[in-house]
Amino acid sequence: MLKISPSITRVTGLFRGNIAKDLMNSLPQIGKVVWLGIRPERRAKLHAVESVMLDVDDGVAGDHFNGPAGSKRQVTLFQDEHLRTIAELLHREAVDPLDIRRNIVIQGINLLALKDQEFRIGDALLCGTGTCPPCSRMEENLGPGGYNAMRGHGGITARVVQSGLVSVGNPVSRCVVKDVSAASCHTPGGPAK
Repeated sequence: MLKISPSITRVTGLFRGNIAKDLMNSLPQIGKVVWLGIRPERRAKLHAVESVMLDVDDGVAGDHFNGPAGSKRQVTLFQDEHLRTIAELLHREAVDPLDIRRNIVIQGINLLALKDQEFRIGDALLCGTGTCPPCSRMEENLGPGGYNAMRGHGGITARVVQSGLVSVGNPVSRCVVKDVSAASCHTPGGPAK
């Protein structure tokens, strides 16, 4: 039987899944909420708020899109660092969070690392459910090229696992779940860890 050293198997990719899993589970950074917004009615401009209640049954309190319980898009999150990127792509000085139509703007943590993960913001527990691609409203809000400037920078969507108050300045951190199969992120209504 041929013996292969662990270093060679890693290089050849035979254990790539384990290494990738370990790397995906390494997220020591703690982010911070820097902006919150709600849309009181469809197509209305967002209103910046200092705090908002995230509810398991209704999503973002006061937002016109009250995603039903278990909906994958109850909350939309955006990465603050991407505002500068989008502004540069549009040859502008800045982009206002009001124009991107997301509920929560976070800085200091890679939001894509929270996709398919449980994470805590303030008193609320959320599950990152997917990416949040831009909609056609970006052309209206950001001007010509707004849609394409947002591509790849749209943030993520999330489902509320445990209701709670979220405020500007709250920390954002990934929750460590030992038994992924029992995680509420992977089984709607499952236990929060």
